[in-house]
Amino acid sequence: MNARPPHGSARPGGRTARTRAAVLAAAYDALGAESFSALTLDKLAERSGVHVSTIRRRWRTVEGVVVDLLAERSSTLSTPDSGDFRRDLHELARSIGDFNNALRNRNLIQGLVAAAAYDPRGEEILRDTFVGRIDERAPIVRHAIDRGELPADTDAKDVIAALAAPFYYRVLILRGPIDARLVRTSAEAVYQAARAGVFRRENEAPGP
Repeated sequence: MNARPPHGSARPGGRTARTRAAVLAAAYDALGAESFSALTLDKLAERSGVHVSTIRRRWRTVEGVVVDLLAERSSTLSTPDSGDFRRDLHELARSIGDFNNALRNRNLIQGLVAAAAYDPRGEEILRDTFVGRIDERAPIVRHAIDRGELPADTDAKDVIAALAAPFYYRVLILRGPIDARLVRTSAEAVYQAARAGVFRRENEAPGP
């Protein structure tokens, strides 16, 4: 796998964009019918109508395709900004829950985690992907700090990571569905903890 986006993936139009769209759509469809371990470049070529040599040249491996697909699918997650921290956390939790309840997305995440277990490059890409998702949603917390809803030294990234963690424990460890109770309790627990100062940076927190 390559940590950089697949060759040509940033171009807004033309044959490169059409090829990328076809291959990613084929991968997403395939993950709705079978697990990541069953996915091959030959199957992607057959589903997408794109020659396997083209797929191999641009993505190198199935993992490379799936990394690009995860980046595309993750962009559908909302970053709410209602002006109320509690409401924003609950909305983000619902968005994370909906994303992970889709079979294709679950297979996508599980496949990447499995690949990362034996491929150092996959481990780095998986970590960078989730760090990026946390960074994108950290403004929810920073805006709450600006409004005076949270302590000024609250670590925004820790708050978002704590919100997401129960969902991935449910999906990757327990292998169970995400229900309304998990969405509600995850959001509410993080809200109460953040308000209480649990996520304040240790190097700035006052002594006892």
